[in-house]
Amino acid sequence: MRDMPEAPRLLRLIGPSFIILGVGLGSGELILWPYLASNFGLGIAWAAVVGITLQFFLNMEIERYSLVTGESVFAGWAKKWGKAAPVWFIISTIIPWIWPGIMAAAAVAAATAAGVPYSKWWGIGMLVVLGGIYSLGRVVYVTQERVQKAIILLGVPLVVGLAIWLAGRADWAALAAGVVNIGWLPKGIPLATFLAALVYSGAGGNLNLAQSLYVKEKGYGMGKHSGHITNILAGREEEVKLTGEVFAQTDENIGRFKTWWRRINLEHGMVFWVTGVVTMLLLMLLAYATVHGHPEVGTSVKFILLEAKTMGSLGVAFLVAVALMLFGTQFAVYGSNARMAAENLVLVHSSWFRVRSIGKYFYGFLWLQILAGVLVLGAGFIEPLALVVTGAVLNAVAMCVYAGLILGLNLSLPKALRPSWWRVTIVGLAGALYGGFAVFTIWNI
Repeated sequence: MRDMPEAPRLLRLIGPSFIILGVGLGSGELILWPYLASNFGLGIAWAAVVGITLQFFLNMEIERYSLVTGESVFAGWAKKWGKAAPVWFIISTIIPWIWPGIMAAAAVAAATAAGVPYSKWWGIGMLVVLGGIYSLGRVVYVTQERVQKAIILLGVPLVVGLAIWLAGRADWAALAAGVVNIGWLPKGIPLATFLAALVYSGAGGNLNLAQSLYVKEKGYGMGKHSGHITNILAGREEEVKLTGEVFAQTDENIGRFKTWWRRINLEHGMVFWVTGVVTMLLLMLLAYATVHGHPEVGTSVKFILLEAKTMGSLGVAFLVAVALMLFGTQFAVYGSNARMAAENLVLVHSSWFRVRSIGKYFYGFLWLQILAGVLVLGAGFIEPLALVVTGAVLNAVAMCVYAGLILGLNLSLPKALRPSWWRVTIVGLAGALYGGFAVFTIWNI
């Protein structure tokens, strides 16, 4: 038992939300919502805001448990449900993201920016580069945070500038109307793609659960003493603790918890929600202003290339920014998946899989995903939109399951630390929505 540490200033807490934001940029923000806007207009902008708002509250409940206990939600579930929980989370984390649709889209943008035809070798090469970056960094979390901050701080300002430069007054008016026109859907919109975009408004799937690991490794609350995963080639290891600690329910400790809770809500609200909403809406606006109604938009990621074409000399810069942001998303996805799978592998059987070897398990799962991605792209599955929508259905099932599980964990915390009734309601509705999407899509196959 330890006391709850005092919360540092807000600026020192910024970091984990950049990783989860980077995860979301490539699927919903850069692909699905702009694709829908380019084909069906901006009347659906309200749904993008609803989607990321639901994920904000879901993420905060994930953070709550690790803030209070100093352990991940996976460790909490393993205590309650035994070995079945970690086995489920390994499967439901790795399988839905086997399809490298995000990297395929990044490769399309990169090849076009370079002025050469796109082929599967672009995607395969970028996957290998991704693995190389992880294998060179010393501390995995630090590598992830630095890469995501750099990519977001380069890409997002460019998107904002292009939207301001290219969108007209009528385009801005259409966006404003779409944000407040809650519940409206255009005729003929493919519901499976629309609901997939809703799932990916933010991160999506088990990727949201990685926030539990990142706030712990950042040192939020009782996670201060948990340790980091280091590069197995660096020769320097840190002790990683999977089980947490409790703090006495004194007025001082509860007061410190409340200070932490206010500040981490602000951190996640500013970085994840505000930046995510602005980026999504402006990318939708950019697609609408440049290619809406264009006869060649079609049903693929081709709309991104058409956008660049209409921008003239700015098109190459736009494609480079898109390629970087999509690469950053796949980078965060594979790293988050490997981190979650490594911890759950130890939780399956701690005698077979030792905590001190968690770094080896991380790199094993990382390169397993890269190899699977190479095989998928090598087999000829290179259409990004189809790969992303396929993954969305599987991820919706996972989100429906853990929305209920995280409420079960947090409602078992001491009364002063539990979520309020309205937060419980929002997370419950989110879980029902994700489950409904999965059932609807499977039923209509």
